[in-house]
Amino acid sequence: MEHDWYSGFPHVPNVRPLASSMMAPGGPEIVAEFNSTDDMAATFMVSVFVFGFAFGPLLMAPMSELYGRLPAYHVSNSFFIVFSVGCALSQNIAMLMAFRFLSGLVGVAVVTCGSAAMSVWSIGPLLGPVIGPVCAGFLVESRDWRWVFWVTTIVAGAAVMASYLILRETYAPIILERKAAKLRIFRLGTPKEVFLIAIACPARMFIFSPIVTVVCIYITTLYGLLFLLFTTFTFVYSDYYGFSTIGAGLSFISGSLNNLLGFLFVGYLSDKILKETKAQGKPVEPEQRLDLNLTIPTALCLPLGLIMYGWTTKKHLHWIVIMIGTAVIGFGMIGIFMISQTYLVDSFTIYAASVTAANAVLRSLLGALLPLCGLRLYESIGLDWGNTLLGLIALMLTPVPWLLHLISGRIRNNPKIPVKHYNTIGP
Repeated sequence: MEHDWYSGFPHVPNVRPLASSMMAPGGPEIVAEFNSTDDMAATFMVSVFVFGFAFGPLLMAPMSELYGRLPAYHVSNSFFIVFSVGCALSQNIAMLMAFRFLSGLVGVAVVTCGSAAMSVWSIGPLLGPVIGPVCAGFLVESRDWRWVFWVTTIVAGAAVMASYLILRETYAPIILERKAAKLRIFRLGTPKEVFLIAIACPARMFIFSPIVTVVCIYITTLYGLLFLLFTTFTFVYSDYYGFSTIGAGLSFISGSLNNLLGFLFVGYLSDKILKETKAQGKPVEPEQRLDLNLTIPTALCLPLGLIMYGWTTKKHLHWIVIMIGTAVIGFGMIGIFMISQTYLVDSFTIYAASVTAANAVLRSLLGALLPLCGLRLYESIGLDWGNTLLGLIALMLTPVPWLLHLISGRIRNNPKIPVKHYNTIGP
């Protein structure tokens, strides 16, 4: 029980998911200070951090397998502070972009360091991007955009000092290898073998497991739509409604509150369904995480909220109506994200970290790429039809949980898809 407490501690003050979108309210100020004429620069400052998140598992997963979870945490946390300072001291936009990418690259350690850590951290990618701009709005308005990174550095620094004092190694193979080093009775393998396995396992699971492939593509698409939507908030509330930088940042609150409500509500109902199944003496299967009474209404919140947001903005209705639309989106997104994550973890127990890493890489890539074309999309067809298009995409994906609920049990039990071979190097 001691190890569980230690493993959960570092993610309470984890500021990395917040850092992904904290630059959104300060984008115009940064572009103006550096005299940039590229209208994509402000958007790319958000995307480049998520690009780092996409490639980070390729670096951090082998490190955690070779040297243990604890060194991976410490190295990641320490470099995150260094690169945040680099962002704060940037003298041009290229320097800022480089340090933002490096911050994302080392900020992904928790995703690659085990399923227990992932369960605590998993809400971060959805709550962080909507809470971050709220904090950043106040900082940019009262100080300047550099204070976003100074505050990030201070909070991360406090977490690092605490982690050095409190955290202990929790990765069983590393603990056993240390105890058996003198006797030479236990070895993880050569560094090359461990490195190849750490890289190959998530890729193999994504390519050869239909369940992982479908869920990852589903979540990745929805996550990309969410980040695409974020690109509109600042200019909608600033240009359409005349909000200040603080006000534009506060506009993210509606989404974050409903993310939290969705997290609590969906988590409660999901656990209740499993408890009722156990009480009836029935076997509990991972597919019960995909209960249709929970997944379909939650998934329908996404197209409903997207269409509501687009058309109420077009008609210049009161801003509170627009926030209701974003709140519906937030509720649906966190619900689907939680259901899918817990389903994958329950389906691939000891491979949960690899499944999560595969999901994180693909999700981050699309989350970084889609916002780059977001403004072009809205300039071409408008906020009304642009969000209607996104809503239709989300609507077409609504049956995915239902299909998984029907067939995933047969796929998991299919002897032609042997899970035991995912964690090997050879064919």
